[in-house]
Amino acid sequence: MQYVADTIAKLNRTGPAQIEYYQAVEEVLSSLTPLLERDPKYRKHNIIDRMVEPERQITFRVAWIDDQGNVQVNKGYRIEFNSALGPYKGGLRLHPSVYGGIIKFLGFEQVLKNALTGLAIGGAKGGSDFDPKGKSNNEVMRFCQSFMNELYRHIGPTIDIPAGDIGVGAREIGYLFGQYKRLTGRFEGVLTGKKLSWGGSLGRTEATGYGAVYFAQDMLADRGETLEGKTCVVSGSGNVAIYTVEKLYQVGATPVTVSDSSGMIHHPQGINLATLKLLKEVEGASLSSYLVHHPEASYTPVSAYPDGRNPLWSVPCFAAFPSATQNELNAADAEALLHNGCICISEGANMPSTHGAIAQFLAAGICYGPGKAANAGGVATSQLEMAQNASMVQWTFEEVDSRLRNIMNHIYRTASETAREFGQPGNLVLGANIASFRKVADAMIDQGVV
Repeated sequence: MQYVADTIAKLNRTGPAQIEYYQAVEEVLSSLTPLLERDPKYRKHNIIDRMVEPERQITFRVAWIDDQGNVQVNKGYRIEFNSALGPYKGGLRLHPSVYGGIIKFLGFEQVLKNALTGLAIGGAKGGSDFDPKGKSNNEVMRFCQSFMNELYRHIGPTIDIPAGDIGVGAREIGYLFGQYKRLTGRFEGVLTGKKLSWGGSLGRTEATGYGAVYFAQDMLADRGETLEGKTCVVSGSGNVAIYTVEKLYQVGATPVTVSDSSGMIHHPQGINLATLKLLKEVEGASLSSYLVHHPEASYTPVSAYPDGRNPLWSVPCFAAFPSATQNELNAADAEALLHNGCICISEGANMPSTHGAIAQFLAAGICYGPGKAANAGGVATSQLEMAQNASMVQWTFEEVDSRLRNIMNHIYRTASETAREFGQPGNLVLGANIASFRKVADAMIDQGVV
């Protein structure tokens, strides 16, 4: 394991203070020892040093004018991490927490996640510390246009195809695409997450949440279990969480929690999906408003969280779906989940569990689907949108959903079979990391030292 410590030390020297990135790299590299001991070619070709270094890092100033006529400045990022398997693919995140370390960790995870899908896409990530919350449509438009004024130089349908992430929905994708078309004069599939009327794909909105549930079903099926009739907890209330809740109802489960940056809702009778969609997709309101519609539910504001921990993870459940953000679930949360009967975790967010939480899940032998595997449905369906754009057709929802279901099953089977191959059946962290690393590394070796 010395190579892990050496790699992290080198990253600290060359890219200091990128905590989330170090965490992501350590989590992956710690799983690779069985592969590296079996096959010396990866050390011979120095693949680890090559893979943890992005092919290209782009940072730029984003200046825009607010509605009061004041000039505002944000920082923009696009990290094109690895293109060994295909053009760069990964989302854009707009959130005040964004900085280089966040984008770098997301890009690194994206490389491996995309490899697991079996689709011909590399990995990238981008975004800005701009916060679209509370901004007018015109302010969001002016920001997106300024952001694209730089980004357009680096993207294209066979080069780099960005998508949405936190803070980037159909509105933002529309403004970005419009400016790209204005600058280049080309109408092409350079962004995914577009509206249906001009090149979007049915099923894209639902894909990440649906995929996380499909992955949970596959994990449980191998143990003779199902989600039907089971109580589930879901964190978050954005796109991933909403459609996780929707799919859980479709398979007969009862999701009883959701959360946002202001607090969490616990509704023992089951989260009302129509109310959740109204608050978050129509009104953009806080979850505290949920009680207006359902006074029988309980709401806990962040200020009342015991010891700063989200009490959501202490709600008794059969399965949990962390779908908010990175490091939202720590070791104490994992202990509470296990104590209260949780036997399945399927991560809808990117790296939502800390090292300590993951260690407990693995030691307990429960079904644990790491984010790079369980939440790959979103990027997989983005690639399906690319395929539709390239052939100038639009598939039905049923066609897209069927393909998504098959892709998630492929990801599960790949991770599960790789875990068995290396003598750790059920360890999908090891299975997903080795399978994805091996695929990317072999392509890099085939393509020479570039």
